[in-house]
Amino acid sequence: MTVMTGKSGTDKPGRAYDAIDLSSRAFWSTTAADRERFFAVLRAERPVSWHSPVEDALMPDPDDPGYWAVTRRDDIVTVGRNNEVFVSGRGVLFENIPVELLEASQSFLAMDPPRHTQLRKLVSAAFTPRQVRRIEESIKSNAKAIVEELRAAGSGADFVDRCAKQLPIRTLSDMVGIPESERQRVAHAADALVSWADPVYLDGRNPLEVLVENQVYLHQVAGTLAAERREHPGDDLFSALVNAEVDGDRLSDADVAAFFVLVAVAGNDTTRQTTSHAMKALTDFPEQRAWLVEDFDNRIGTAVEEFVRWATPVMTFRRTAATDVELGGQKILAGEKVVLFYPSGNWDTEAFSHPERFDLSRYPNPHVGFGGGGVHFCLGAHVARAQLRAIFGELLTQLPGIHAGDAAYVPGNFIHAIRSMPCAF
Repeated sequence: MTVMTGKSGTDKPGRAYDAIDLSSRAFWSTTAADRERFFAVLRAERPVSWHSPVEDALMPDPDDPGYWAVTRRDDIVTVGRNNEVFVSGRGVLFENIPVELLEASQSFLAMDPPRHTQLRKLVSAAFTPRQVRRIEESIKSNAKAIVEELRAAGSGADFVDRCAKQLPIRTLSDMVGIPESERQRVAHAADALVSWADPVYLDGRNPLEVLVENQVYLHQVAGTLAAERREHPGDDLFSALVNAEVDGDRLSDADVAAFFVLVAVAGNDTTRQTTSHAMKALTDFPEQRAWLVEDFDNRIGTAVEEFVRWATPVMTFRRTAATDVELGGQKILAGEKVVLFYPSGNWDTEAFSHPERFDLSRYPNPHVGFGGGGVHFCLGAHVARAQLRAIFGELLTQLPGIHAGDAAYVPGNFIHAIRSMPCAF
């Protein structure tokens, strides 16, 4: 196996950058199978390894020494659950981003207790049982309509455009009351915030300008919605958000706007990618599809967990060591960045039997597709699971012969993203 050579040099005496370069665009432009071969070497030989600053950083920092890469599933869980030692408030991306930009775009995802605890409680308070039921009913209705529209579009339609990306934006729109006239622009803005490393998407534009422009737009949408719901509350999540109160605290307009950006980005892209990867896998592994269809209602639960593990739509998250700590045989110093590589954790042979197999009956399935647990476990996991259950229930009922064609992937991005994929039925 050819080893991808990392950048030469060291940032500290005796600490060389790893020979497998997880920071390069070249690494992330390879296939998932190729990347897994490198991850397997790291898990077996160097489960916590030191790497150079990421290539093509959004805001290059000449003083950035690099980061520790965590590739074993158990170590990923250890970091995720130990939020006092491995903090999020200094950023969750490979590079350092100004705090103001962090909070405006990532809400409590990039915060630590007690502020994280306060905001998460307020947001959670808006998800009342009635809201959850309303969201689930909306998901089922939208899934049915989307598959009917896909069928009308005919064989050869782009599955990503016509189906996978439709349910997340319609779910979000129904949850918070985005007007029909703004829905596609909101979806486009959310795409921009995860596509800054995609040269095809940028088309020569400055990535920082694209980020700021679309973040400002999403904040404006959120501000308008918040003002309207305070004046005329309705039966939607945004009304519940702006009026949620815990121990006398309420969300500020800035908090509401930041949370809106977070759900627009996280909820839109992750479910779209999981749906696309799952459709491709059901095509590539027809015996698994047949097993699911045979008893859909009783088997979709474990199937959804395998969809998420297989796709792992969020590839990385970063923490920062608050104190000196040892992990995976390495001494990590306070202030050093620690990056969790979820696709590696989800293919760890110490945690999964034959992880290379797409196995819809896999149980238990301790994947880290929603994070490794702890205070930052994905708040939208329930909604994501409901969307996957609903869309595949409709697809396999309305279009029993549907199958995916060759997928076009986003090159060199830090997500395993399918850009487009024709389908036939």
